Amino acid sequence: MKKIGLILLAALVGGASAIGAYKMLERNNDGMSLTEKQNLIFANNPIKVSSAGTVDFIQAASAVSPAVVHIRTTFKSSSDDGSGSPFDMMEQFFGGGGGLRRRMPQAASGSGVILTADGYIVTNNHVVENSEKIEVILSDRRKVQAKVIGRDPNTDLALIKVEEKNLPVVKMGNSDNVQVGEWVLAVGFPLDLQTTVTAGIVSAKSRKIGILDQVQQPTQEQYDEYRRTGKMPASAIPSSIESYIQTDAAINPGNSGGALVNANGELIGINAAIASQSGRNEGYGFAIPINLAKKVLEDFKKYGEVKRGYIGVTFRPLDADVAQELKLKDNSGLYVSDVLPNGGGAAAGIKSGDIIKKVEGYEIYDSPDLQEKIGRLSPGDKVDLTISRNGEMKDVTVTLRGESTINAPKTASAGKATGTSMDKLGATFAPASPALKAKYGIKSGVVVTSVTPGKAFDSLDIPKGLVVTSVNGKPVNSSQDVSAALPTSASGMTTISAVGPNGNYTFKF
Repeated sequence: MKKIGLILLAALVGGASAIGAYKMLERNNDGMSLTEKQNLIFANNPIKVSSAGTVDFIQAASAVSPAVVHIRTTFKSSSDDGSGSPFDMMEQFFGGGGGLRRRMPQAASGSGVILTADGYIVTNNHVVENSEKIEVILSDRRKVQAKVIGRDPNTDLALIKVEEKNLPVVKMGNSDNVQVGEWVLAVGFPLDLQTTVTAGIVSAKSRKIGILDQVQQPTQEQYDEYRRTGKMPASAIPSSIESYIQTDAAINPGNSGGALVNANGELIGINAAIASQSGRNEGYGFAIPINLAKKVLEDFKKYGEVKRGYIGVTFRPLDADVAQELKLKDNSGLYVSDVLPNGGGAAAGIKSGDIIKKVEGYEIYDSPDLQEKIGRLSPGDKVDLTISRNGEMKDVTVTLRGESTINAPKTASAGKATGTSMDKLGATFAPASPALKAKYGIKSGVVVTSVTPGKAFDSLDIPKGLVVTSVNGKPVNSSQDVSAALPTSASGMTTISAVGPNGNYTFKF
């Protein structure tokens, strides 16, 4: 009995010491990063994974649901210009029926994911942008106020904070390990319902849908400066990072900012967008990979903003059509259109006409493959690229530079990057009448009056009668406006926004 008593005493002392040490660490962890806080929590509270032969969603759902919160925001109204995208995110994720809203609502809702027990919550930028008040509803129905720590339109991520303790937490996973065909769960507050869990599979990875580009076009003043000086402020260069995880788990308005988790209950993505003409789930949703989010969120916590590193090049993804246009034999990789004079790429010897084939040993097929990996890095970080120059492979190491050192290419170079002219469009235009603008609720527009067979509009099936509202983000009211807007893309792609009887359209080529 005496021996048993000693064992029990030792166990109690050991347990008390462990708890005391944990509480001491908890009190002194304000300087820890979000990842370090997560490691501390889950080292002591490992997620229990089912050993059943089939996937068990019950444990994953029960582990995650308490740490997914409902976010309600209030903000000022603002007008909409009427040009939209079939990839409905900014408007439709705030609820409501199909079609674009003409004014943003006074109140909106979305979802968020608790990352630390002391109240750091990740959500989407568009959930909290321009908000005057942010209210977080916790799993126990408590309502608490939140403040914005940082937000980034380039990734549509935001970090907010509530002053609470001992909150439930979702464990961050590794989105690099996600595989197409893998089971995933989407957890959030769709359609103002209570916590909802839906299941599906990963349909694709590294998806770019072009939605963030449409909210980041430079202002008219910045374009005027561009034409006058040949330089544009680096902050005005569209630098969105889209490399979404695509899933068929049902996602609806209100899911925005919620969790995409694997069958182990690990956070692999932040739900951000739906591909929908109606504003409701039509089969596919898109989530920001958590590995990209980690870097952005840590920057928010340290600096209140993102410290982003840039290679300093503009490029076009290669495929058979682009290769034929550029008279290249190679039809994969990223074709370097321009090298910015003060960028890391120029210092590393990258030249216009090079083709980026690999980043850190990984094959590059499209822009998201490169942008996500660079998006995880900071100014001063080094990245290894493999480029093809005149058919020969060459390895280069680029030291990324901050945006304060980056200059935009001159207007002529930007025109070359798009590779588009009025002749290549193969279309003629007439100004939209006031009655037609009123019908569609738009402020600008030209009507497509003819389409030339074999040209760009014909290849994209853009019909006569469609109303083009903007080109490369610039409103157009005449053929001259269309011509002037064509060479203003800094991303190497031409973007046409249009509206017709069946809704809003966006064409990128």
